Amino acid sequence: MYLLRQGWLSKNGKSYKTAYLRQSVRVGRQVKSRIVANLSHCSDEELDAIEWALKHKSDLGRAKGALGGAREVLGPVELKEGPSVGAVWAVAEVARRVGIEAALGEEFMGKLALWQVIARVVDQGSRLSAVRLGQLHAAGDVLALERGFDENDLYANLHWLADHQETIEDRLFHRRGLAGKPQVFLYDVTSTYLEGQKNAFAAYGYSRDKKKGKKQIVMGLLCDEAGEPLSTEVFRGNTRDLATFASQVRKVAGRFGCQRVTFVGDRGMIKSAQIADLAKVGLHFITALTKAQIEALLKQGIVEMDLFDEAVCEVCHGKTRYVLRRNPTRAGELAASRADKQGHVERLVEGQNGYLRQHPRAWVSTAVRTVRAKIKTLRIEAWLRVRTEDRTVKLIVNEQALENTSRLDGCYVIVTDLPPDAADKELVHERYKDLAEVEQGFRTCKSAHLEMRPVHVRCADSTRGHALVVMLAYMIRRQLARAWAPFNLTVEEGLEHLKTLCSMQLTGPGGVPCLRIPIPRDTSRRLLEALAVTLPAALPHRAIRVVTRKQLPKNRRKP
Repeated sequence: MYLLRQGWLSKNGKSYKTAYLRQSVRVGRQVKSRIVANLSHCSDEELDAIEWALKHKSDLGRAKGALGGAREVLGPVELKEGPSVGAVWAVAEVARRVGIEAALGEEFMGKLALWQVIARVVDQGSRLSAVRLGQLHAAGDVLALERGFDENDLYANLHWLADHQETIEDRLFHRRGLAGKPQVFLYDVTSTYLEGQKNAFAAYGYSRDKKKGKKQIVMGLLCDEAGEPLSTEVFRGNTRDLATFASQVRKVAGRFGCQRVTFVGDRGMIKSAQIADLAKVGLHFITALTKAQIEALLKQGIVEMDLFDEAVCEVCHGKTRYVLRRNPTRAGELAASRADKQGHVERLVEGQNGYLRQHPRAWVSTAVRTVRAKIKTLRIEAWLRVRTEDRTVKLIVNEQALENTSRLDGCYVIVTDLPPDAADKELVHERYKDLAEVEQGFRTCKSAHLEMRPVHVRCADSTRGHALVVMLAYMIRRQLARAWAPFNLTVEEGLEHLKTLCSMQLTGPGGVPCLRIPIPRDTSRRLLEALAVTLPAALPHRAIRVVTRKQLPKNRRKP
């Protein structure tokens, strides 16, 4: 790390100067340098302080002692604890690597949006918590913010994100140009409940969170075949899954300009109407059939039960291909679940019979109603019946009905219109299984690390901006999880380690501060090396004002 200072005179006699903080990096046998920061706007005193800190970075304590005798000339050197820098620097470097920083832009609103994404990865919460986080971490120093911010700035920034969402997503998508446009897209939707009532998208609908009596919003996530998120969209809470699909088709065919595209969706996402929409624009589909649709295929003779095996099998009917498989693990789980439910009812019957024996005047019909209600709740009334003999309740298992219910255990059928020369049956099967990547993304964004809820915003643009921040944060988290997979640490634990890496604020002659970054401990060093991230030796300290609205009146200068 070194400071490069240059100056020159123009033809009209005006003097100019530049100053860059540069770092030498070895790439193979070559030594290359990269610009860490543009310091041309700093004063000569600030540049002298940074140059002095870099010169004595190996032993600041000894350098400070050596200056003790020259305090009268050079002034005092003060060293105190600075803000945390490890986690913010690492996450910011990953954001640059995946193209998020370039997609958001270099303007103040883009940098503010980048801070919201970093704050979501480092420590989840509201816009107010992101401001407080900026007071503990070196947000302004790492992102080179020119001025401070408060929570109102962050709320306004959510509106900016909503207005520029298409541009941001398009930049991220076209950044993949060298690797080629994806030909397979994974799409799924989920819902998240709301604690409040005033959100613009709030409505009562089918709750995947099983939260009765709470309004919700519906979110769609579009990913490539590797599960990398490409776009997110927010819908009203009562929007059906099928109604969200048309906008994704327009997005892929229009905005992204993809030609030979295959949509992969679960059995509730792609129905006959959606298949027709895809055919109109020349796109293909991969989805799965419901149990009732599989029964219909068996009755029509298109497929046979003997074809369901652990190995993947294929049946072609016209232009439609059916990929069949039986998962023995899933079949065993369903059989064990039925046996467990039956055992639960048997224990209930035993308890009811014991009560009838002890209470001769008790009604048998009441015991029968209790048992039947439990059977209905467990949804096993198709093959389990109740009858009475004298004052004893007994269970009757209809073996034929049980066989009919369990014959499709672990069986599933994947349907596609892709021609065989474009994808064989194994590839079609693998692409449908890739939907698990989208489901993992929803789990991470909703209630795991990134915590989409509680949704602390109300208006439509703020909600869209919040969802986009969570999606961008998920892109970064995927990179962290992949790099830290060999360690016995979760992403959250790795970030906690890096949060402890704090800078030291060094105030040299003239009172100009800079942030000196210490050598990381072994665990932090390994985490950074896994990300291929190198910490700078020092950073120029930007004394920007990051305050909450409550603290702002107190911090205003008195006249």
